[in-house]
Amino acid sequence: MSITTKSETPKVADALAIRSWKVPILLGVLALFAVVVFVVLGPSGTATFRISQDTDAWQVPNLVVPAKGVGVLVAIITVALAYLAWRQTRATGKIAKWVVMTFAVVFVVGMMVWIIGGTTTQNITLVGLFTGAMLITTPILFGSMSGVLSERAGVVNIAIEGQLLAGAFTAALVSSITGNAYAGLIAAAVAGVLVSVLLALFSIKYVVNQIIVGVVLNVLVSGLTGFLFEKIMKTKVDGLTIYNQPAHLPNISIPLLSEIPIIGPTLFRQSIIGYFMLILVVALWFGLFRTRWGLRVRAVGEHPKAADTVGINVNRTRVLNVLAGGAVAGIGGAYFTLVAVSSFSKDMTGGLGFIALAALIFGRWNPIGAALAALLFGVAGNLQSILSLAGTPIDGQFLAMLPYALTILAVSGFVGRALAPAADGEPYIKE
Repeated sequence: MSITTKSETPKVADALAIRSWKVPILLGVLALFAVVVFVVLGPSGTATFRISQDTDAWQVPNLVVPAKGVGVLVAIITVALAYLAWRQTRATGKIAKWVVMTFAVVFVVGMMVWIIGGTTTQNITLVGLFTGAMLITTPILFGSMSGVLSERAGVVNIAIEGQLLAGAFTAALVSSITGNAYAGLIAAAVAGVLVSVLLALFSIKYVVNQIIVGVVLNVLVSGLTGFLFEKIMKTKVDGLTIYNQPAHLPNISIPLLSEIPIIGPTLFRQSIIGYFMLILVVALWFGLFRTRWGLRVRAVGEHPKAADTVGINVNRTRVLNVLAGGAVAGIGGAYFTLVAVSSFSKDMTGGLGFIALAALIFGRWNPIGAALAALLFGVAGNLQSILSLAGTPIDGQFLAMLPYALTILAVSGFVGRALAPAADGEPYIKE
């Protein structure tokens, strides 16, 4: 007869909590899907991936693969990895990260080959896929970086949608009036900061529920920009809407780097906003995890009382981070009207601010992770358009749903718990 003491009981509970079967079950279901769909129902033709464009200096031959053969290989690998995940969970209660990551990459490759092999054209241009994805990825990434700045300091930023929309409207208006795209870019950053001033004022100073403040700000900005759009931007002078004709930021190609297949056209033929986006991700990651400033910000977001005891001004740190996040989101909004399209329209952000929140959670409040999640959403959004033109039998709405479903799985703990900073959303009142 064994007796469990009170001191041993928590350890037993912790061990049982660690051994979760959700991930092995999920991998098993996906492996079964791969067997049935990729092998049994898979197309028998070939899938062609065009790597180079005709204008590229370095031409790389197209990648042609047999759809059925790749499907069989993917099915074997996914089944083996799912079995390995089950064995590891049974033995130690933990699954090696490389198992899940390898499974995800292999499964996505199998999905791509299966989809392309089933289209009428049976080919896809990878350059077009990723360059088009940047039109969606860029504002999402700026929004998620705004969320990282705010929430790492302990302030929930639901107002990203409003900050993006304010940036897009202001950039279009100021650029149209001045005829200068850079003036519009600066004005967009200021507009994002103004929205953040309201967020900081009510959530930090007056201790109003941060989620409610964010929702109200989104509605306020949507209504205000819609009203001003009708009253100002639709005003015509000599038959022209002179207040809605923003100047555009030119694309800048970096010699040699812009000629690298796939990577070059995607990353090194960008506007100044695109290059700032790349720098921002790296700089923010380095700042948060390798500098004293980052240590203070994370301390404020995790344990503000302890940070206060060592001399850190908690609320000032939060205010500055929220304002910086607003400037970043405002610049992301400027991308809509100064780069992506030629004019402003009502609610043109289309909910990408909320998708940025999902990318933030999916990336676990890490700049690199959030950037990769934003890229996932961007590729999925552009893939829907490309495959619709390619004649795939799969409904485009189903393809657009996949990254969101994956985000729900991530948030619900199927691929690991996504834990926000401990004091995220909790106001701090100095005693």
